[in-house]
Amino acid sequence: MKTRATELLGVRYPVVQSGMRWVARAELVAAVSNAGGLGVLSAHTQPDAEALRLEIRRTRTLTSLPFGVNLTLLAANAGIDVAGYVRVVVEEGIPVVETAGGSPARYLDALKGAGVKVMHKATSVRHALKAQSLGVDAVIIDGYECAGHPGQDDVPGLVLIPAAAQALSIPLLAAGGIADARGMVAALALGADGVCMGTRFLLTRESPLHADIKARMLAARETDTTLVGRRFGDSIRVMRNAKVDEALALEAAGTTTHHDLLPLIGAARWMQAMESGAADDAAFPLGQCVGLIDDLPSCAALLERLMVEARALIGERLAAMLAAA
Repeated sequence: MKTRATELLGVRYPVVQSGMRWVARAELVAAVSNAGGLGVLSAHTQPDAEALRLEIRRTRTLTSLPFGVNLTLLAANAGIDVAGYVRVVVEEGIPVVETAGGSPARYLDALKGAGVKVMHKATSVRHALKAQSLGVDAVIIDGYECAGHPGQDDVPGLVLIPAAAQALSIPLLAAGGIADARGMVAALALGADGVCMGTRFLLTRESPLHADIKARMLAARETDTTLVGRRFGDSIRVMRNAKVDEALALEAAGTTTHHDLLPLIGAARWMQAMESGAADDAAFPLGQCVGLIDDLPSCAALLERLMVEARALIGERLAAMLAAA
């Protein structure tokens, strides 16, 4: 499949694996790239820039194909050495960076000066346009259905993708709610040049997520996620469980601050639980598309199935409708 996204990223298929914190390590990233998509390492999973360098080099022992690095620029990450991560990305010759959570402006000169392609993840058309004006190479538009931070506008992909496609001139990838060929073909029909998937790659053989949590997520339906932190302007879509219900009760009480919630919903807690398997003890980022997922394929099997089914949808089902007309 050839799109503006495959040409920009140098990959066979227009599929990007989101740089999920803690999960996006060498084994998963290399598996996605080897399967024809673009794997993306999470820089912030690593404790410092030199640890990121080692993870990049470890990934290169597992794949000779392109992969990227995610830089999450949330205000909560203010104490992290992002400049150090950027330096390592440049020195190691990483071809693509995914930025999210804040403006990439201060890092663009260094990245683009080194020939790095920058994809910026946005949750609204206005933020996508701002990223385009700054000079990013592509935008990932993240709908309300997504895991993690969906923004505060509550616009789902069915509306957000074509709105962004109409507004932007640079390549567009769609994220949020996409877990299979139906979602990918729909996104392409809505104007996207490719897709970015997180939850679907979370539930693969190569994902390091604990088996107990994988099992819990496989049993989940599309109604088994919720938003926490919304009252504080920081909505986060997570898997519903006992700890999340506790956090929601505190939030609803109206006497808590955002800082009070962090011990319950913060990244430190869910990263530890992802390793230990304590499925009720943290707020795990999870997209609504979890209700469409019922297996744990390898990344290679997943992408092969995705493309076979996408070709069938485009070349058979939709073509048959046109012929019938």
